[in-house]
Amino acid sequence: MNISKTLNKNQTVEWKDLNWRKLEKVTFKLQHRIFQASERDDVKAVRKLQKTLINSWSAKCIAVRRVTQDNQGKNTAGVDGIKSLTPKQRINLVGRLKLTGKVKPTRRVNIPKPGSTETRPLGIPTINDRALQALVKLALEPEWEAKFEPNSYGFRPGRSCHDAIEAIFKNIHKSKYVLDADITKCFDCIDHKALLSKIHTYPTLSRLIKRWLKAGYCDGKELFPINEGTPQGGVISPLLANIALHGMEERVKQYAKTLKGNKLHNRSALSLIRYADDFVIIHEDVNVVKKCQEIIADWLSDMGLELKPSKTKLTHTLNKIDGKVGFEFLGFHIQQHKVGNYRCEKNTHGTPLGFNTLITPSKTKIKTHLVKIAEIIDSHKTAPQAALISKLNPLIRGWSNYYSTVCSKETFIDTPAAKSKIITGDSSFTQRT
Repeated sequence: MNISKTLNKNQTVEWKDLNWRKLEKVTFKLQHRIFQASERDDVKAVRKLQKTLINSWSAKCIAVRRVTQDNQGKNTAGVDGIKSLTPKQRINLVGRLKLTGKVKPTRRVNIPKPGSTETRPLGIPTINDRALQALVKLALEPEWEAKFEPNSYGFRPGRSCHDAIEAIFKNIHKSKYVLDADITKCFDCIDHKALLSKIHTYPTLSRLIKRWLKAGYCDGKELFPINEGTPQGGVISPLLANIALHGMEERVKQYAKTLKGNKLHNRSALSLIRYADDFVIIHEDVNVVKKCQEIIADWLSDMGLELKPSKTKLTHTLNKIDGKVGFEFLGFHIQQHKVGNYRCEKNTHGTPLGFNTLITPSKTKIKTHLVKIAEIIDSHKTAPQAALISKLNPLIRGWSNYYSTVCSKETFIDTPAAKSKIITGDSSFTQRT
C-alpha cells in the first residue's frame, strides 16, 4: 500500500517506524526524472515533476529529517525560539508543509571569519521555513545540476574542494598566468530581480522564493528589511548563489573562441574553475587573463556583484610577479618549481617541461592549525594524557586527511612563534619540534 495512503488512514504513524530507505528511493527517482527532463530541455515535464515532488509525502519527510536531525545547525533557533522538535511534532510539520503561507524573518547571528577580525552575518530561518526550503531545494537542485557548468564545485552534491584542486592541477600542465579572484560579499549583494529572472520557475514557487529573499532579519527586537542578497544560514541559499553565478565559465569560453587560431583549442586552453564565490582564471597569455578579468567584472555587475580588489590578484605558476610565485586556493598553495630534466614532469609527447607542480597547505592554514594545537595543549596542562590525546586526535586527523590528497608529502614552516615540521601522508600526521 502507498505510504501516503497509509498515513491518511492512520494519523498516529510513528516517526521512528518510517521506512527511510523507501522514502529516499521514491524521492531520488523523482529527482532523477527531473534531472533527465532538464537535460533534454523539457521545461513542461520539469515543472510537472517538481510539483509532484513538492507535494510528495516522501520528500516532505526527507526535508524535515534533514533540518531537524541531519544538518549541523539542527539545534539553532530562529526568531520563534524553537530549537528542536519531538518526533510527533516532526510528523505534524510534514503535514503542514505547503508552498503557500507567510514567511518569518531570519534571526541575525554574527560569526567570526577564520583568520580574520571580521565577522560573517548569518540569517537563521525558523525550523518551519528551513524545512520548506529543504523541500524546495530537493525539487530545484536536479533541474540546475543538469545545467551547471563542469568546473563549478562549491555546494554541489558529489563535489568537493579536492575536485576543484584536481581540476586546477590538470589545467596547469604548462606554466600559466592565473587570476586569483574573489567576489565582494557575494551572498549579501545578489540582485533579487536578476536572480528570480534567472531561476525562471513556475509562479507559486517563484513568489515563495521572493518572499524568502525579502523577509528581512531581526537583530534583537528590531526588524530590518532586505533589498538585496540571499541570507547565509538558509538551507536554499547556497543553491541560489550557485544559480546567480552560473554562466561565468561559459562567458569566458565565448571570449576564447574570438581569439586567433583554432576555436576549439582556444576554448579548451582557457579555464575558469570556481568554488562558491572564489574562482581562478588560467591561461598562458597574460593579456587574455587581464581581458577575462574585465569581462567577468562586467558580467558580475548584471547580478549586482563586483570583484574584491584586495583579494583579486594576477600571479604566475612558475615565475615571480611582484615578488610572489604561485597562488592560494581553498587553503592550498599551488606553485611550480624548476628542476632538472630527469626529475621534471613531461607533457603528453614525453618532452620534459623543466618544472614540477607542487600543491601544499598554505602557510596561513599551517600557522592557524599550530595555534589551535597550542591552545588545546595549554588548556590541558593538568589533564591526564588520555584526555589531551582525545582532544588532539580529531583535529590532527581531520587536518591531515584534508591535505593528504595532493601531490606533496612534506610541509615546512619556520617562524619565531613556532618552528615545526609537519609531515602529511596518506594516513599519518606527525609534528616535530
